[in-house]
Amino acid sequence: MSPSHPARSPRRGGGSSSRRGRSFAPPRRYPRLARVNETLREILAEAITRLGDTDDRLTMATVTAVDCDADFGAATVLMSSLDPAEAEGLEEARIKLQAEVARQVRLKRTPLLRFAADPAVAAGQRIEDILRDIGPLPPDSPAPEK
Repeated sequence: MSPSHPARSPRRGGGSSSRRGRSFAPPRRYPRLARVNETLREILAEAITRLGDTDDRLTMATVTAVDCDADFGAATVLMSSLDPAEAEGLEEARIKLQAEVARQVRLKRTPLLRFAADPAVAAGQRIEDILRDIGPLPPDSPAPEK
């Protein structure tokens, strides 16, 4: 081969580039929807905390997760608890929260936010209540074997 025609030019060949010379992004650890859900959770948690400074109904509001639809048209924001006053405050602030998401995240469309109580928190509370009802083991009983 002559030096003017190398076997592989930098634009072509190699395992990490496509036919047109663009390199592929490294493989993602988890899907885009999961990354968007986590980003929305962080943005909304921060925004709701700031709103809690001016709205007393939102002072104890805690975002536990966000579940966005596959087309990003709607997102359910799961809250640790959702009493009626807190739900009303979140519904009044929904437009501001959506605007905050639109400012900070580049998506084709901003998801419509819905708020719901996190069922995992309620299930955890139920398990805790059951364990509390059972009570501690009596001191004279042997420890359970493994």
